[in-house]
Amino acid sequence: MNKIKKWQNHTGVVLDSVKGFDVIECETCGFKHIVPIPTAEEMEEVYREEYYSIEKPLYLERTKEDLDWWNLVYSERYDTFEEYLQPDRRRILDIGSGPGAFLLHGKQRGWQTLGIEPSRQAVDYSRKLGLEIVEDFLTEETANKLGKFDVVHMSEVLEHIPDPKSMLQLARHLLTKGGLVCVVVPNDYNPFQYALRMSCGYEPWWVAPPHHINYFDFESLNRLLEISGFEVLIREATFPIDMFLLMGDNYVGNDKLGQQCHSKRKMFEYNLNESGLSHVKSQLYRALAQFGIGREVVLFGKKED
Repeated sequence: MNKIKKWQNHTGVVLDSVKGFDVIECETCGFKHIVPIPTAEEMEEVYREEYYSIEKPLYLERTKEDLDWWNLVYSERYDTFEEYLQPDRRRILDIGSGPGAFLLHGKQRGWQTLGIEPSRQAVDYSRKLGLEIVEDFLTEETANKLGKFDVVHMSEVLEHIPDPKSMLQLARHLLTKGGLVCVVVPNDYNPFQYALRMSCGYEPWWVAPPHHINYFDFESLNRLLEISGFEVLIREATFPIDMFLLMGDNYVGNDKLGQQCHSKRKMFEYNLNESGLSHVKSQLYRALAQFGIGREVVLFGKKED
């Protein structure tokens, strides 16, 4: 029987223990996270100076290599924004804008774009693309200087944040009436990962403290958006790349094989797009979301009045 862990005002069953941290199913927060939770000050140095140079040294290079595929992904996100917004509402903020590919795509289709990003390397890279980027963390103080937006986008951000609810409340504050939020996080402790542990003896490779603090699924992120003042409009998965592991392609710790599996995922999506069947892919990924399957959770929400 799993033990119960209490830390400050957080209580929950311990699911895993990695590098001196416990992952708990937190009753207080309504989602899984590590304890102890690193402070904002502890995380700040990592993301300002180390993240893209030490933790993800190939990320900027591979974003450039994958740009055609990313533009396909981003085009569909902007299509969704434009479906829900009037044509005169085209101001977007990307929180954790990274190398800027998402904003560059928006700028090229006529959006007014702004990014906020703490990593010096990513900011330098983005500014060379002609993008407007604020080099900082999003806090109440910085948020008050940014103005209002019709869309707030945050991809692969909330899993790194000590207090994701506060981040979503800041996002809501930044939105105009009826504005949209798009949140993307890893879909962790999902059914395919469970099968890999139970049947194949995999360790929880997705648990990566202290960088990954929070571990969401579709239900827990949906609840968090709702209590933060958003109506969830769309729940969509991304390609369930864990499926390759279930088929015997163990890419965990094997970068070369991981890239091969990623290339197959890209080809799958390219071919559906080229054949005019992107809508089939969207329907498939929304159906997978109903079963909690997919490597990432993608939720679109609307600011409630």
